[in-house]
Amino acid sequence: MITVSQALEQLFTLVSPLPSQDVPLRLANGRVLARDVLAARTQPPFAASSMDGYAVKSAEVEADAMFKVVGEAAAGHAWDGVVGAGQAVRIFTGAPLPQGADFIVIQEDVTRRGDLITLGRNIDTKDNIRAAGVDFMQGAPLSAPRKLTPADIALLAAMNAPVVPVTRKPVVALISTGDELVMPGEHPKADQIIVSNTFGLAAMLEDLGAQPRILPIAQDSEASLRAAFTLAKGADLIITIGGASVGDHDLVGPVAADMGMEQSFYKVAMRPGKPLMAGRLAGVPMIGLPGNPVSAMVCGTVFVTPMIRAMQGLGKTPAPRVQRALSAALPANGPREHYMRATLTAEGAAGAQVQDSSLLSVLATSNALIVRPPNDPAQPVGATVDIIHI
Repeated sequence: MITVSQALEQLFTLVSPLPSQDVPLRLANGRVLARDVLAARTQPPFAASSMDGYAVKSAEVEADAMFKVVGEAAAGHAWDGVVGAGQAVRIFTGAPLPQGADFIVIQEDVTRRGDLITLGRNIDTKDNIRAAGVDFMQGAPLSAPRKLTPADIALLAAMNAPVVPVTRKPVVALISTGDELVMPGEHPKADQIIVSNTFGLAAMLEDLGAQPRILPIAQDSEASLRAAFTLAKGADLIITIGGASVGDHDLVGPVAADMGMEQSFYKVAMRPGKPLMAGRLAGVPMIGLPGNPVSAMVCGTVFVTPMIRAMQGLGKTPAPRVQRALSAALPANGPREHYMRATLTAEGAAGAQVQDSSLLSVLATSNALIVRPPNDPAQPVGATVDIIHI
């Protein structure tokens, strides 16, 4: 058995960033920016008013000063004259600042009668002008790599980038194995169960920006597994779920080996998730996850997520951890690194009372994993532990 860190190191050697593709801006949210994008224009492209009011010369601004209104400027409708001495231009938010003016008196500080305005006695010293380029200048970059957020999309739109270079979505083939499995909506026999971890992993992959392909369930036979691996052709990553142990019905390893898989490792010193294997099958990275639902989902967080991020060009780093205090004591840990389902609140982290790797109901009510080192002694309330958010 190898450690979780050693397993991750070997998994990272199996994957590399995928090629990029150009997509319309409207479809870029959640994708990973593959190359820097440079602003095609300055924002704002001109000095603009940040308030509704009157554009004047700052040197003439004083209590009770009077000005003649000589024009009007609105967003999209600039006033093309020059503001002279004693003159003002009615201006609205977003309008270009007229030539000759360098101060906006907000309308609340002005009394107007016809074409004449009189300033009040408590004029704010703020000029209420947004300088040209105060947001960004032409040529300013949005740096890659980064997973694009709605704020990034808005920025790219303002930069006048209608097409965005993004990393191609990793295509991931998901193969569940086992005679005991049927698909949701089917009618299982008395000795069968509904396949669940495949759908949980597919949802996880979609959240990561990958493109999952759920293949038909592979039965516990060599022919069925061979057919499933054939259907996985064209995927960037193959994930099998179940059948990776050493029982008489666990055929994934032998069949994959017979089909030419170059195995990187088998078994990881962790719980849940010990029966884990990885390698390359016909040049495609492959990872075999345990069949227990929680084990598969935890391994998805610990191993699959970092692999997908690496394929997207986001670096080869483990799942991020933070440190939090315990709100409930923990017993001593065994010889394997333990990823405990837990609930994280303002009071701290509390491990679930039951950690059985088949209980999806416990996973669904958890929002974190407490990471316990091997042979970690009992920990009291208030002790600091490593947390992975889920």
